Amino acid sequence: MATEQHSRRQGPTEQDGPTARSGSAGPAEAGPQVEVRRSARRSRTVSAYREGDRTVVLIPARMSMAEERRWVARMVERLAKQESRRQLGGDAELAARAERLSAAYLDGRARPAVVRWVTNQNSRWGSCTPAEGSIRLSHRLRGMPEYVVDYVLLHELAHLLEADHGPAFWALLASYPRTERARGYLEGVAAAPRLPQAREDSDEEAAV
Repeated sequence: MATEQHSRRQGPTEQDGPTARSGSAGPAEAGPQVEVRRSARRSRTVSAYREGDRTVVLIPARMSMAEERRWVARMVERLAKQESRRQLGGDAELAARAERLSAAYLDGRARPAVVRWVTNQNSRWGSCTPAEGSIRLSHRLRGMPEYVVDYVLLHELAHLLEADHGPAFWALLASYPRTERARGYLEGVAAAPRLPQAREDSDEEAAV
């Protein structure tokens, strides 16, 4: 998998040694598994791809060190987002999953207009906008047990029927047998060192 983007030069550049450079150490690295390769044949485009467990970023030879750092960070993030979307199975599969859960636990009454994965939701596991019928699940759920993902999705489906976290809302989730177990799992992940407190809720209400 590779991703490519055109660069825009801003201001004067500095000479960065040989026209082409390859290595896995230096100030422009985004991590120990990132390698920057400079090419005199490149004038504007920046590309990145995976090579085993390493990320290779191809940049123009004349690019300054400041530009290199900026573009490496941007391309590494772009690759990660592309991989996350593929690993999560896609929005169509998620929508089908939501339909199955609604039928099994909500008598099919929750019918979202849009169900999709997002990569910009780092403080919530899921979110719902009842007025639009839209549900969004964070890519951070990737790799978690299926019953946890099902719980978060079912939680947001329930918000289409009950906007707040009152008794009627929790009654909708009573038939899902792993609600408490899933909530405990998510609380444990959120409490882990260096991880932000995450929540699942609707756009209108604070999480519980």
